[in-house]
Amino acid sequence: MEYSHSDADLLRQPIGYWSWAAYDAVVTRIRSALAELGTTQPQWWVLGQVAGADPARSRDEVSRLLRNYLNTGPEVMEEEIDHTIARGWVDQDAAGRLHLTPEGRAFLDKAAAVQQQLHEERHAGISDEEYLTTLKVLQRFIHNTGGTAWHH
Repeated sequence: MEYSHSDADLLRQPIGYWSWAAYDAVVTRIRSALAELGTTQPQWWVLGQVAGADPARSRDEVSRLLRNYLNTGPEVMEEEIDHTIARGWVDQDAAGRLHLTPEGRAFLDKAAAVQQQLHEERHAGISDEEYLTTLKVLQRFIHNTGGTAWHH
């Protein structure tokens, strides 16, 4: 791969710009691929959280868990949960717990295959060691600037 600058010049490049550019490229690619399937990234998150919950989570639990992802917010997450229910992918039982429907499972499996392809695309030419170092360095930047971040 050809890099934008020499190593010496890269050392003087701003992390804020490059972390934003990486975020923008990755999230745009994910959202475009999911849009081709007819869904959104937050709906994908909802399906994943509902499918992986044992015991089943309430709507509020799912919303609270996901509302901070990429600064989505509570209103958006509530709407996205509504969309997954309206599409027949998720249902809510009498106790308010969310469950994946058979249609939701089929769609989740289809979307997961696309997500796996995207993962392989993003990680091409990047070793596990490089990836681990990258995440640790980004977390150190977050820590050093007083930020907080957490992902499931």
